Amino acid sequence: MRVLVRYIALFFLLFMAVQTAQATHNRAGEITYRQVGSFTYEVTIVTYTKISSPADRPRLLINWGDNSADSLDRVSETPVGNDTKVNRYVGTHTYPGSDTYIMYFEDPNRNGGVVNIPNSINVPFYVQTTLVINPFTGFNSSPILLNPPIDDACVDKKFIHNPGAFDLDGDSLAYKLIECRGEDGLFIPGFSFPQANVSFTIDAFTGDMVWDSPQSLGEFNVAILIEEWRDGVLVGSLVRDMQIRVLDCDNQPPDIDTQNQICVEAGTVLVLPFTITDPDNDMVTLSASGGPFLLTPAPQILAPVTVNVPYADTLKWQTTCARVRKQPYQISLKAQDNSNPINLVDIETVLITVVGPAPQNLTVNPAGNSMVVSWAQHTCDNVVGYKIYRREGFFGYVHGPCETGVPAYTGYTLVATTDSIVDTVFVDNNNGAGLNHGTDYCYMIVAVFPDGVESYASAEVCAELVKDIPVITNASVTATDGGAGTMYVAWSKPTQINTTAAPGPYIYHIYRGEGFNFANPLLIDSLFNLNDTIYNDGGLNTINSPYSYRIGLINNTPGNRFKMGASTVASSVFLTVVPADNECQLSWAFNVPWNNTLYEVYRKAPSQPNFVFLDTTSAGIYVDAGLTNGAQYCYYVKSIGAYSASGFVNPIENLSQEVCATPLDTIAPCPPISTVSSSCDDDENTVSWHPQALPCADEVVEYTLYYKDRFDLPYTVLGTFAPNDTSFLHSNLLSVAGCYYVTATDSAGNESAPSAEWCVDNCPNYTLPNIFTPNNDGINDVFRPFPYKYVQSIDMVIYSRWGNKVFGTKNADILWKGTFDNGDKPCSSGTYYYVCEVNEITLYGIVPRKIAGFVELIMIEPVSD
Repeated sequence: MRVLVRYIALFFLLFMAVQTAQATHNRAGEITYRQVGSFTYEVTIVTYTKISSPADRPRLLINWGDNSADSLDRVSETPVGNDTKVNRYVGTHTYPGSDTYIMYFEDPNRNGGVVNIPNSINVPFYVQTTLVINPFTGFNSSPILLNPPIDDACVDKKFIHNPGAFDLDGDSLAYKLIECRGEDGLFIPGFSFPQANVSFTIDAFTGDMVWDSPQSLGEFNVAILIEEWRDGVLVGSLVRDMQIRVLDCDNQPPDIDTQNQICVEAGTVLVLPFTITDPDNDMVTLSASGGPFLLTPAPQILAPVTVNVPYADTLKWQTTCARVRKQPYQISLKAQDNSNPINLVDIETVLITVVGPAPQNLTVNPAGNSMVVSWAQHTCDNVVGYKIYRREGFFGYVHGPCETGVPAYTGYTLVATTDSIVDTVFVDNNNGAGLNHGTDYCYMIVAVFPDGVESYASAEVCAELVKDIPVITNASVTATDGGAGTMYVAWSKPTQINTTAAPGPYIYHIYRGEGFNFANPLLIDSLFNLNDTIYNDGGLNTINSPYSYRIGLINNTPGNRFKMGASTVASSVFLTVVPADNECQLSWAFNVPWNNTLYEVYRKAPSQPNFVFLDTTSAGIYVDAGLTNGAQYCYYVKSIGAYSASGFVNPIENLSQEVCATPLDTIAPCPPISTVSSSCDDDENTVSWHPQALPCADEVVEYTLYYKDRFDLPYTVLGTFAPNDTSFLHSNLLSVAGCYYVTATDSAGNESAPSAEWCVDNCPNYTLPNIFTPNNDGINDVFRPFPYKYVQSIDMVIYSRWGNKVFGTKNADILWKGTFDNGDKPCSSGTYYYVCEVNEITLYGIVPRKIAGFVELIMIEPVSD
């Protein structure tokens, strides 16, 4: 039955098209949809048509894009002025499954006289909407367009239009100008965008279409493609075909002055001030449109109001948590003057972002080597979780009006997330490794909403771990030696011991490990006085590796001995010095729980009996330049840092071991720049080179030329040359095939990397004559090649015209006398065919080349004297 209805509707529309073939009709229109089930959609076609036209459409045929079509009944028709009415057709369709579908309708006639569409009265009106059904992107409805697609403009006056698209799903919308379509959905031949004095553009983000400015009178049509994007994925699009009527007038449009972007916290009232002026002092009708007016509560400006200019007012909107989303809401303020013959307008598009309030009542409390972070459940019941951020030390972050989440510049890092609004407690134990004593840990919390958008950040709250264990402050080298080295180890004593649980007395256990990471730890000593916080460790090899330390605390109550805890590991600063040409390159490393921020470099030069301060740096590297090669220089580094918490020695200073090095010229010159030219005629190659320009013009005492005559062979030295020799003629070659490169060597014997490799190949030449006369007159008596080059050998067979072999040879000179196998039996005059494989000498080795041809043997009696 449904199929029958479709055919009847199609027949009806075809009949109407025949009856009204010359009737003006469609001005503008679009297709929108609303998802009402898993695969079911309610679709609305909106058309703007000419009232005076005899053509009318109580039904429209829509093609659903799944090889089916339906006739939709018109549910309303409303006059909107200027001989135009708006028609709405509504229907429901269920699709077979997930896919991309293009639904469209095509109507036989546009209205006549559209300037930029040739013969518009006979051009069908066509619009389409792309529907993407994807279970991974969820339910989706198209945006709805709140501003009508019929508008007026004046010649030489800037025109602004905004379709007023609103997407209830919160998808990101992108706008493009495209050509109008006609029959079968094809772009209309001869279509052109309206001519402008300056430009005709659309803002891809806001949808503001600006025509600056019309050049001629008439009606013009353009199409706007509106795309929906969700998390970077295109989830749908629609095309609006709209019409602009351009008239002649000397009026100036009004002007609206307001903010174009604003952020507001959910739950508060948005207050948007604006002013309206008009150069002609015309009265102005103020109106506003946009998605927020479809919501509850809506902004206060609901209906057009006519005012005198200048006019100032505010738009107010009571926001709620339900309005928090990633994409901004769009409101278009429209001011329309009351001038004749048309009313000029100004449109200001305002983007409004509703931001979730910051989480409240954040508290941070220490518990052992962890922090218990808690906050109040968010006031917005649509929150889906929280993000917890941490840094060391207070930053003082205050968010801007549109600054959500926790910006990276604050130094905070994300340490945890929760996935429930009621999950408001987080225990931070540094992923099981424990937090460090002596550190001021600061936290901020952010609420997360369904589309992933983040709220304002909470206030910063900081706390320190309870100081109930020793906090290490020093692991400093005091003597550098291979076996008698010493270390200074110090710590801050615990000051917040729970003496009820651990009444004492107390013992410090001092542990030493190898390297930065406390490898193979050993208990090296014990101290029995809580105030004894310094230990000097000796008998160490402080030259070859760093040492790391940990201080343990034992409650030694008789009958109740137990380990109370231990400090974090701290290592010594280990310095590495790499000698280079007239410089030493210093770098250092460490593993400590405090923050080192500055380093002092000390040096003992050959003429100095003691170390002296050299320089300060905040980096972990330093280059001491301008030194004398061959002289020894010694260094050590002092690190300077502090804990972020109070109550500790500040600054914390530690020394590295001493390291000595002798600068040497170990830097080779830069590779020379080389070229090679080749002459097959002269059997020679010319190699030229020169040093690179500064800063690579290092001292060069010798150039070395390397050569090989085949790709698969190793290079050998062809020769060495003085610095002023910059070319070499490689001559008297049996083969010019070869590869070359050049290196430069300095006075210290450092050889550069190779220059660019240059390879040249032979020019093999082997051609044969097409006639010879073997009559023993001494002229052209044998079949031989013309002078040839770079041929190692051949493999030739010569056949008679009947295909019989008469001669064969591997001699490149051939020397066929015209007899069978070069014997005494002569061959008869005639044409002979040869096949020859020529083995040519090349860079790749011996490469065969096949040739074939004919030679004419002519027996001519010698001329007698």
